[in-house]
Amino acid sequence: MELKDTLLKRRSIRKFTKESVSKEDINIMLHAAMSGPSAVNKTPWEFYVVTNQDRLALLNKATNFSNIEAPLAIVVCGSKSRMLPLQLADFWIQDCSAASQNILLSVTDLGLGAVWCGIYPQKRAMEKVSKALDLPEKHIPLNIIYIGHPDEDKEARDQYKEKYIHYLD
Repeated sequence: MELKDTLLKRRSIRKFTKESVSKEDINIMLHAAMSGPSAVNKTPWEFYVVTNQDRLALLNKATNFSNIEAPLAIVVCGSKSRMLPLQLADFWIQDCSAASQNILLSVTDLGLGAVWCGIYPQKRAMEKVSKALDLPEKHIPLNIIYIGHPDEDKEARDQYKEKYIHYLD
């Protein structure tokens, strides 16, 4: 698939078949994630790949809007041990968000579906995800990306709007 096709075809998919996602496809997604930009190349990300049904059920209860039945979830976390110092520490959010977008684009390119469910900065949801995955304290959950074979079809769309563009000559 060409990049423009992948970008326009990427949609939030919330219904999945029961078919599992191959380890090869998961590996492609994680390679894509770690190809993202990172401030000062700190790569402050950690990825938790969840296929265990019990843990997926716990993740489903993390927030009111993350009740998604999918065969796979990747939880993207920021690592406190690789963040920039002091007032620059929050760049982990941008770095992990770029990694998350790369996962979503690779999922689309593979013909799979995904939906990004935000966790950070919701304290209660962060605590539930941390508990469900037994995360070390130094890992901050940013989001849950549910992934699988789509059981719904959404048309590609172009959300380009000229009114949001400001040229400064």
